[in-house]
Amino acid sequence: MFEFSGVVKAILEPKTFDSGFTVREFVVENPDDKYPKPIAFQTKQDKVSLLDSLSVGDQVTVSFDLDGREWQGKYFVNLNAWRINSGAGAGEGSQGRAPDPGSQAGPSNMDLEPATDDDDNLPF
Repeated sequence: MFEFSGVVKAILEPKTFDSGFTVREFVVENPDDKYPKPIAFQTKQDKVSLLDSLSVGDQVTVSFDLDGREWQGKYFVNLNAWRINSGAGAGEGSQGRAPDPGSQAGPSNMDLEPATDDDDNLPF
């Protein structure tokens, strides 16, 4: 599992291919880096609609897996997002923390993959 924190720079429209396969990309950049670089992530199939609740400028932490493949002698790598934590504290390790009582809305947790027993690390 990999994580990347930053600010949402772009949310692209879903792409549906002739086979019926759908992907949707979004771009996150960490403005605190010395040389910020936009990083493109993707969601697949029925999870693409979960990006509808994100907005450009949102602070997020993206949990993702690497996906590589070969096609016609060329090699491709995708960063497949499976969880997005968004909110004011997303870049500060806020996952699992209660919302700040002074804030209007706490961080949201959007699971892009179904949770398994291995994902349940709650102490109670």
